[in-house]
Amino acid sequence: METQNLDRIDRRLLKALQEDCRQPISELAALVALSPSACHRRIKLLEERGVLEGYVARLNGKKMGYLIEFFVEVSLYSQSQDILRQFEDAARRVPEILECHLMTGQADYMLKVAARSTEDYERIHRDCIAQLPNVSRIQSSLVLRTVRHWSGYAVDTA
Repeated sequence: METQNLDRIDRRLLKALQEDCRQPISELAALVALSPSACHRRIKLLEERGVLEGYVARLNGKKMGYLIEFFVEVSLYSQSQDILRQFEDAARRVPEILECHLMTGQADYMLKVAARSTEDYERIHRDCIAQLPNVSRIQSSLVLRTVRHWSGYAVDTA
């Protein structure tokens, strides 16, 4: 769905839900000047159209014991569709991989990985990432400090 198909009310709802998806329908409805039932219908339509994909809780990694994060570049032996599919299927099954992106540039994939310690990352590197199918090269970069966490897409409500 293209953004031009979203009206001002849809965009205001999306912005509000992205900021706090636990808001009661009554508060969301008041924010966008709709009745609660009309607001609920709008949200359901946004879900059905795939604009609103789901609702998640964002955990604090450090408080969960994940003290370090790495961005990991992974290159494969080949970029055939079968090789890419095998890698992606296996990467989806590794809980330590927080994100996996097919990239342009020197590396084929960029992974985001959280670890409890350097020893834990060594285990993840050796037992998880290096064991993924068709891996030819791994380059890890330690995150020193996160300056800005992802908090959602920019939503123009004008």
